[in-house]
Amino acid sequence: MVRRAQPERTCVGCRKRAPASELLRIVAVGDEAGHSLRPDPARRLPGRGANLHPDPACFAQAVRRRAFGRALRVAGVPDHGELAKYVDAPSSTSGQPDRTGVASKVGRPT
Repeated sequence: MVRRAQPERTCVGCRKRAPASELLRIVAVGDEAGHSLRPDPARRLPGRGANLHPDPACFAQAVRRRAFGRALRVAGVPDHGELAKYVDAPSSTSGQPDRTGVASKVGRPT
């Protein structure tokens, strides 16, 4: 019996390859306010998808790197509030990375 190869995808957070069945598919849904990220566990929503490990660390890394906009080919930074609730990661709903406590090169907070 011949085994079929499982499709592999790359996580937008950690950039590691994994079987598609282990990753959560993310799609950008556009509305009048911009784009918002929606989880697609059934892998059935229309449009371009990005893949992410359902892990808060991978989610935080993807937000920090602004990887969702590039992977989904949307202009600007999409709102990731609903996705943050799904992944169980603490995050703001503005879609902007959290910059509290980040110091610039000269040592002053930004």
